Amino acid sequence: MGDFAFIIHPIELDDVFRKFRFMRKWPAPLVESLLKLVPPFKVSEITGVRSAHAETSGYFITCPLTSQQMVTLPEKTVLKKIIKTGKVAEKLGAKVVGLGAMTAVVGDAGITIAKNLNIAVTTGNSYTVATALQGTKRAAALMGIDLSQAEILVVGATGSIGSVCARILAREARFLTLTARDRNKLDDLAARILRETGLAAKVSTDIKSAVQRADIIITVTGAAEAVIDVMDLKPGAVVCDVARPRDVSKRTAELRNDVLVIEGGVVDVPGEVDFGFDFGFPPRTSYACMAETMLLALEKRFEPFTLGRDLSVEQVDEITRLAEKHGFGISGFRSFERAVTEEEIATVRRNAARSFM
Repeated sequence: MGDFAFIIHPIELDDVFRKFRFMRKWPAPLVESLLKLVPPFKVSEITGVRSAHAETSGYFITCPLTSQQMVTLPEKTVLKKIIKTGKVAEKLGAKVVGLGAMTAVVGDAGITIAKNLNIAVTTGNSYTVATALQGTKRAAALMGIDLSQAEILVVGATGSIGSVCARILAREARFLTLTARDRNKLDDLAARILRETGLAAKVSTDIKSAVQRADIIITVTGAAEAVIDVMDLKPGAVVCDVARPRDVSKRTAELRNDVLVIEGGVVDVPGEVDFGFDFGFPPRTSYACMAETMLLALEKRFEPFTLGRDLSVEQVDEITRLAEKHGFGISGFRSFERAVTEEEIATVRRNAARSFM
């Protein structure tokens, strides 16, 4: 019996077609209609998660709705299906369930789901933020960007996740710009950062011009569609898109081969872990949100560690400490739901250098 469960779902219809190839020739509306009728189910058992201090096991459980369906169907319908998925975790004996991808975004970011389950719920956002920042710094180094000299931009800085990212980055940054729509909130955040770190951050409500100057961008707005024009990105820029839905269009991969867009870090999981399911990552690696759920299980902390849209620096620091204790760490990068190799990053860096010639 596993201690934890993690909820996954098809990001797009292609994910469904990889599993059910015979559906490829079916009309998309028909497939989507069928998905609404399919009940949640266990995908696989997760075994072999073992650190120097503890071991645990769990399950992948799927909520059969695509990302598009999660944002277009009535919220109550989507939440009801996610709650049903959580009930599958309960029946399997899990003590904590993690919300993956859009299931962590819908509605009030897990609060309603947690109220309707008898086990702990976490969105994984604390470790997602930690690894996003770690991954961004490592990616910047691979792109030849000196963090101490870089123009760093946080888009959506006044939100709960954005403000935490900004406050943590301010510990090391020299040139930091904060953007959002509300100038008063930006001024308040800048004042807080000045008190905490001594850094005088710039503020702006003009995202376009701020993006054009930035070497490193962390973007985490709550917008329903992309807010960053890919053609505004500086050649050689590193963008970490933590937002769901994305702040950077998937078209970036097609239009710009001289910028690096990542979604955070790929995490090494300690032990001889077997996920029993291929989600496109190298063996024994996972998303950070998955890793947070595993960490809580290893610690026997069956509690709602990250819920809702409020997030604190203390939470991020605490989950980072637990990750170090149990041997979790960044092993690579992901971009638009796939792993990105250092060789691919080197190609982006060469393309950026040619852009300046």
